[in-house]
Amino acid sequence: MPKYETTLTRCETVAEGTMAFHFAKPAGFKFTAGQSMNVSLIDPPETDAKGNARSFSIASAPYEAELMIATRMRDTAFKRVLKSMPAGGRVSLRGPMGNFTLDGADARPAVFLAGGIGVTPFVSMLRDAAHSRLARDLWLFYSNRRPEDAAFLEELAALPKRHSRCHFVGTMVEVAKSSRPWSGETGFLDRTMLERHLKGLAAYVYYTAGPPGLVEAMQKMLIGAGVAEDAIHTDEFFGY
Repeated sequence: MPKYETTLTRCETVAEGTMAFHFAKPAGFKFTAGQSMNVSLIDPPETDAKGNARSFSIASAPYEAELMIATRMRDTAFKRVLKSMPAGGRVSLRGPMGNFTLDGADARPAVFLAGGIGVTPFVSMLRDAAHSRLARDLWLFYSNRRPEDAAFLEELAALPKRHSRCHFVGTMVEVAKSSRPWSGETGFLDRTMLERHLKGLAAYVYYTAGPPGLVEAMQKMLIGAGVAEDAIHTDEFFGY
């Protein structure tokens, strides 16, 4: 797998407890929306048992000049170093990797089921689809505890205005704990919610990403609704 060295260009907070990190895209680094890459710290000032490298979905789209990742900020040496890294700080990248990508030969509308930071591969896919005017319907169902916790919420909710083939359904499971107004769906992503928005669940192809518990629940729910197993693609995000 190719290895590249690059630099951090900037970082920003994209939700409570979630940050995005932007890196200069190395010459020759080409990827497909939905793929991931491995980020390694170079000579970090501190380290721990979990090591100096992590894999992240690439949240930026292939046409963009930068590579962007987004992650929940836990108290690990890797994330402390990344958070305090100044612009120009060096990192090593390996990738791209993974096949959690849209099949261009599959004309069925695609449904993305995301929990929390599992939304990152879909940010890349949806930016790419809006940019290329993809002639295929894409539905994003995005579940979070509160609007405050939902990374890229405003951008994703506005996507249908950019490209009419993109559809957005957000749901919040602890909206009572939010200080922000929310007029979208509430409660857990389930079959009833999907059936309110989609006609005939078996006609779609599904991509689900997020914590392993959510991914497993989505698989069971879809199979129970008559969706073929080979029409369900998964990407699990383990907390680290």
